[in-house]
Amino acid sequence: MRKAKWRARLKFKLGLPDLQQARTEVLVSLRSPESQRSYQHSIDEFVRWYCSEPRLSFNKTVVTRYRIHLESRQLAPGTINVRLAAVRRLAYEAADSGLLSPELAAGIRRVTGSKKLGIRLGNWLTVNEARTLWQLPDERTLKGKRDRAVLAVLLGCGLRRGELTELTLDHLQRREDHWAIVDLIGKAGHIRTVPMPDWVKQTIDDWLIAAGVSDGKMFRCVCRKGMVWGNHMTEKVVWHVVKQYAQQLGISKLAPHDLRRSCARLCHGAGGELEQIQFLLGHVSVQTTEKYLGCKQRLREAVNDQIGIGPSS
Repeated sequence: MRKAKWRARLKFKLGLPDLQQARTEVLVSLRSPESQRSYQHSIDEFVRWYCSEPRLSFNKTVVTRYRIHLESRQLAPGTINVRLAAVRRLAYEAADSGLLSPELAAGIRRVTGSKKLGIRLGNWLTVNEARTLWQLPDERTLKGKRDRAVLAVLLGCGLRRGELTELTLDHLQRREDHWAIVDLIGKAGHIRTVPMPDWVKQTIDDWLIAAGVSDGKMFRCVCRKGMVWGNHMTEKVVWHVVKQYAQQLGISKLAPHDLRRSCARLCHGAGGELEQIQFLLGHVSVQTTEKYLGCKQRLREAVNDQIGIGPSS
């Protein structure tokens, strides 16, 4: 009897207060600030659409209609799948809180995502392009010193822009006679240590000395008067830095993540082991690292032709 009454209290139509409660629980369960921002945007967009439709139940059919709505906006398949993942998470948090029937939550989970037709080609820089890019900023100005250091860290260490903005001076340490970014917290809360080339460390030192930064966040905003402003720098600033100098280099649509991708390929081209590149980038799966490298299997000059274990002639 109690079980029947409990099921009777479960809702099939969620109001705005219920959705906001489930939304809060979703965001609290995420550790990465980047994931929190992405899920918050996706959930807020779904809630606006859901509340604009008349008397909808929160079920598989409705979420399927939402997917069709996203596809009608000609969004990329990857973007659509991220939005749907947030809605599925919202449904499960609502079910765990007793706001939604578990059967409805399970049905929402079965909503298929948008199919990806092919793989989007990444943007990789050559050795000459990468070297020219980070040396473009004017080292005679404070902003130029900062921008040089930003581009050098992105290209030389393969950091995400969010990781770069969170760097502090405490991260820089000597390990095994080599400079490194120690205990860097990356995507999904994964911790790694990133080796830092000497030329990257030199650009950082030039910036820190000129800016007078001795503690706290490594990178700061620079105002129009050429002075340090505030005690941190946002990811949007990193985006504009990359865009500014990419345009000077004559490269369109170059994103900060393309510098991370370029770092991986340049490491591989210099003879770096795939496993070490995986450690550098902080990838859980080696398949992800392979995508960053843009690897293709070569049958001519195959890797196992010269391993040296054949019969001696």
